[in-house]
Amino acid sequence: MSRGTRLDLANAGFCRYCDIVANITVSVPDDVYDAARLRAAEARTSVSALVRDYLIRVAAQGSEFERLSALQTTTLTQIRERRAGYSAAKRLTRDEVHDRDSLR
Repeated sequence: MSRGTRLDLANAGFCRYCDIVANITVSVPDDVYDAARLRAAEARTSVSALVRDYLIRVAAQGSEFERLSALQTTTLTQIRERRAGYSAAKRLTRDEVHDRDSLR
């Protein structure tokens, strides 16, 4: 965050008045707000706390790009590990390539 101290996502549910946090304004239809107020009341919390907890979960998940980048790295590592013993010099002979009995 560029507005002061960095918010620790692990302890983000415990904001104190001395922490510097950003305030946001969200516009929602009245029926959505009413439903959120009821849900917050059932959970004995506030709508702001519900929104804050949701945003913390979203921020902790990371972006789709980060997820795909990690998946690509994992996949490439697995490919490299599987072909570790492979060498182009170890070519099969024509008979080995066409040996249908070895496939059974």
